[in-house]
Amino acid sequence: MTDALKRLSDEGVAIWLDDLSRKRITSGNLAELIDQQHVVGVTTNPSIFQKAISEGHGYDQQLSDLAAREVTVEEAIRMITTADVRDAADILRPVFDATQGLDGRVSIEVDPRLAHNTKATVAEAKQLAWLVDRPNTLIKIPATKAGLPAITEVIGLGISVNVTLIFSLERYRAVMDAYLAGLEKAKERGLDLSKIHSVASFFVSRVDTEIDKRLDSLGTDEAKALRGKAALANARLAYEAYEEVFSGERWAALDKAQANRQRPLWASTGVKDPAYKDTLYVDELVAPGTVNTMPEATLEATADHGEITGNTIAGTYDQARADLAALEKLGIGYDDVVQLLEDEGVDKFEASWNDLLKSTEAELKRLAPSEA
Repeated sequence: MTDALKRLSDEGVAIWLDDLSRKRITSGNLAELIDQQHVVGVTTNPSIFQKAISEGHGYDQQLSDLAAREVTVEEAIRMITTADVRDAADILRPVFDATQGLDGRVSIEVDPRLAHNTKATVAEAKQLAWLVDRPNTLIKIPATKAGLPAITEVIGLGISVNVTLIFSLERYRAVMDAYLAGLEKAKERGLDLSKIHSVASFFVSRVDTEIDKRLDSLGTDEAKALRGKAALANARLAYEAYEEVFSGERWAALDKAQANRQRPLWASTGVKDPAYKDTLYVDELVAPGTVNTMPEATLEATADHGEITGNTIAGTYDQARADLAALEKLGIGYDDVVQLLEDEGVDKFEASWNDLLKSTEAELKRLAPSEA
């Protein structure tokens, strides 16, 4: 084992785990990762919970109780997932306290079927914040067009938010704008801005997956030379946008009021193409004030052979722009790719939610009390 995770942390990258299960909580594994692997946060999504509930028997007692009460499947899911998030938040509470609320956070997602419904997203975010009832929770809201006003409203109520499913630079700027508007609302309401936090989850590996597929179909040497460059270029230009927005005039007024910057979070950092180094999206996206949420395999790979050589984003912006321009020149349209990825992302989360509904329903039936 190298000390790559410590070096990453020392460079200002918060290491979060992209996974949660009751077994991870009750076995002491999460506490161990916090203690030994520099993990300072947790993200969840419907796929993670679906996998956790369908594997093993860690949820049997709670599911049995819920089945006896004849609750709906939706209610059962909320009871199960918020219980896990609450327990994980308690385990991470010392990190939250030590970092004055910056880290030690656990994310839970609004029902992805509401991604195109602003009002319902706001209502669900409020409900989740109330159900979990921990100050170190982040409510995940997707960066769809309907999600943007929901982000503003929820932040304006003083609820901390993890904005998810960001693929494009234009949408990322809109997300930062929605966050600042939310802070301005919260300030008008007299809320303590220092208690409101947010991260913006910018998805990485899926960009390469889609663009590499298009490059491979072109098959030219020029196309092959651009494989594996788009995702890093996109993420690095997102960091440039972050630096710009959070040093601007609008931010200055909020900064004076003790507001927190909305940190960029690198999501989908597990490498999908075996031709690439498994720590590519960790090693090459090192910059202060960022978060990298990793599946456990990526966390272990980084601990074992990650190459953390300092800031790998500074000074890359011109090259990043050149790489994206070269793709356009080959007829690979950036706007087309990022819109496709957003649409697919919402569809995938909805499909995972439906799988979660089916798995939970099956478990409730299995554990339902038999007729006397």
